[in-house]
Amino acid sequence: MKVPQWSARPPTRPEFRLTTRVLADRYRLGDLLGRGGAADVYEGLDLRMRRPVAIKVVRPESGLRTEERFHDEGRLLAQLQHPGLVAVYDSGEEDGCPYLVMQLIRGATLRRRIAAARMTPAEVGRAGSALASALAHVHAAGVVHRDVKPSNILMDETGRPHLTDFGISKLLDAAARTATGPLVGTAAYLAPEQVRGRGAGPASDVYSLGLVLIESLKGEMEYGGAPLESAIARLHRPPAIPAHLSPGLAELLHAMTDPDEHSRPDAPHCFRMLAAVAEEGHAGPVPETATDRTGTPGAARRAGRALLTALRRRPCPEPR
Repeated sequence: MKVPQWSARPPTRPEFRLTTRVLADRYRLGDLLGRGGAADVYEGLDLRMRRPVAIKVVRPESGLRTEERFHDEGRLLAQLQHPGLVAVYDSGEEDGCPYLVMQLIRGATLRRRIAAARMTPAEVGRAGSALASALAHVHAAGVVHRDVKPSNILMDETGRPHLTDFGISKLLDAAARTATGPLVGTAAYLAPEQVRGRGAGPASDVYSLGLVLIESLKGEMEYGGAPLESAIARLHRPPAIPAHLSPGLAELLHAMTDPDEHSRPDAPHCFRMLAAVAEEGHAGPVPETATDRTGTPGAARRAGRALLTALRRRPCPEPR
């Protein structure tokens, strides 16, 4: 199989911060795959099962109280089995450093994929439907991710996305839906209700996914800049939807990024609508002028809204 150019990455030898290269006499650390805010991710080998794995290790100098959250993430992911999520196999601690042993996804992040080239509407339909399916599964389990963004989406060698990094996810309950508090998430992808301090729910994940899909089509972040500037921007202007889209896809992206969380479609409906986009193949060359700052023209908006309404009224199949 030919590996897409965007997925290729030069191997990097890790800077070992542990006193051993083998964790729990079982997991051998290999190349460093990436670094997050508080943890490093290594390629590894499960010596017992003889299979490649990814090993996420908390850095001791992070200065964050991450251990409990880290183990919570492992337990949560172990219960959320879905093709669009990264599977967790094991967890433990070595030299005071907690670690997770996870499914190894060979590829790159969606962030890198977008940097290489903008995605076509058909590609966005395929990737978006898979991510919406994963979110539908997560939400049905009573969990909200709270940090859906391109760098938390791994694209395997077939182009299928896998949602990862549930480190700040939260179980949904009555208190969580109404709680206020400090901002949690990445400023560029926060939903308006998160910016206003009202907390995050499933609709917040849908909004973030909408921004991710718009960015995939345009090749650039919708709300860039410093964190505060980025967070506030969405309260003053809606995202600019690319002008070359079909009315149905354009209206769906408008709906997903509606400032009112109660007006957004849920993840199962997004799954079905994006799957329809992929099947119908709204593909073709991406024009040089990618955005329409004034939104979709009235007639097209009305046609897209009618399609969205018709799709919502049809029975929703179970996301896979």
